[in-house]
Amino acid sequence: MAKARAIDSRRKSVTNIQKITRTMQLIATARYQQSLAKAVASKPYTNKISELVQDVSSAGSADDHPLLKQNDECRKRALLLLTSNRGFCGGFNGNLIRTASACLSDNLVHGFDTDLYVVGKKGIRYFSFIGQKLADTFPDLPDAPSFQQVQTIADDFMTQFKSGTYNAVHVSYMRFISAARQEPETAQLLPLQKETSDDDANAETDISSASVTYDYSPDPGILLAELLPVTVRIRLYQFFSESVVSENVARMVAMKSATDAAGDMKKMLTRAFNRARQSQITTELLDIMGGVEALK
Repeated sequence: MAKARAIDSRRKSVTNIQKITRTMQLIATARYQQSLAKAVASKPYTNKISELVQDVSSAGSADDHPLLKQNDECRKRALLLLTSNRGFCGGFNGNLIRTASACLSDNLVHGFDTDLYVVGKKGIRYFSFIGQKLADTFPDLPDAPSFQQVQTIADDFMTQFKSGTYNAVHVSYMRFISAARQEPETAQLLPLQKETSDDDANAETDISSASVTYDYSPDPGILLAELLPVTVRIRLYQFFSESVVSENVARMVAMKSATDAAGDMKKMLTRAFNRARQSQITTELLDIMGGVEALK
């Protein structure tokens, strides 16, 4: 009977774990939907700002702006790593840490020193454990930081970049492609790069994509001085938003897998309990029949 009781106790524990993982899955699903709506809502604004910067840059001397010029004499770069504050999200943090480590190694091969900035307690603990020197950490940021909190980080990077402290600033984050696909990526935040679209490449053959000349007031240089910092801030905020969505997806999938595994284990333990209980009943019946035969 002790074996059956032990199995039943373990089955109850697995049932309790299944309830917890199921609840965590539901919470992650709700947070995923909320964070996805926020990321989708900010995407058109990010794209429109980038498009506006491209139009203004084509009309003015954009290359003279300090946020677009790369300081080749400086041999130091900055890397911002976006990890999570909490676990139970599968390989989310592990993939990001490997991506950031690859970027650090690549910079070292090309002769660049790298200042590492880490967002999220998981990344901070890992690099502290291996003895990696960190330029700064952001352990107090919430899971979904506001635009004002991200703006402070972006302004600090822009100040250091314009002063010549860094040759470039990169961000390692989890790029959200779809609910079934997220990829770790290292994107260049500074200097800003001019993007070319397919429409620009086909401008000569497609009359609808012909360039239009605008008259700007104030001067394009003044407009760029206002638009470029906004572009850096909104791009960094978009990186944060996509990373938050990917984290919630990873946690949702991990908790669903844990819930399913707990259900399978509970079924296995139920079968083992039934066999142990049946064996115990059979043994007791044999003992009773043996006693009856002895009394005859």
